[in-house]
Amino acid sequence: MHEDLCYEGETAGINRVGRLMKLDGLYGIPQKRRWRKKASQPRPSSVQNHLDRDFEASTPNTKWATDITYVRTADDWLYLCVVIDLYSRLVIGWSMSAVQDRQLVLQALLMALWQRQERSPLVLHSDRGCQFTSDEYQRFLKGHNVTCSMSGVGSCADNALVEGFFGMLKRERVNRRHYRTRAEARADIFDYIESFYNPRMRSRLEREQEEEFRLYKPVRKTGA
Repeated sequence: MHEDLCYEGETAGINRVGRLMKLDGLYGIPQKRRWRKKASQPRPSSVQNHLDRDFEASTPNTKWATDITYVRTADDWLYLCVVIDLYSRLVIGWSMSAVQDRQLVLQALLMALWQRQERSPLVLHSDRGCQFTSDEYQRFLKGHNVTCSMSGVGSCADNALVEGFFGMLKRERVNRRHYRTRAEARADIFDYIESFYNPRMRSRLEREQEEEFRLYKPVRKTGA
């Protein structure tokens, strides 16, 4: 809440925000922790952890990160794969499916690549899930001149930015809903990404660019 108010230009301190929320009976919804231990696949010999937990990018479309999460519905699980640009923090590609397979990942990546105009060097980071270590995925990246980067074994912090997005998605939307069908969940997640999360990230980026321009704007010298 404090972060959103800052994005809107408000100057209230975090303690004041917490105090006012408490007075009005407003509380956050913590993320539900369900630990699912999944085995890491062997990282292909030619792949390294190029990102190395450096989640900053100075230009668009030079560092991307991707991962998969799951959403419970009455129809069973719905799987979501996203691709995030580390420069803008925008979700630039996503796909949803009832099956957690390679096509789920490739569809999200195709959406991201379709929006990319330039062909500058690009690193795409992921964990060691079988979808990402598969030969089909590796061939796809090489065919599009994308450098593959992968996390270490059991190192979820190596892909913390995407994990953070999934945490926000579930706290701010999914955990507040009871989806009857996968179609209902798809529509709601699409609305969250396009109508809430991405617009907020665009506003954040615009403010940062305006601030940077203000700080480095050349000062006109006037005569004595």
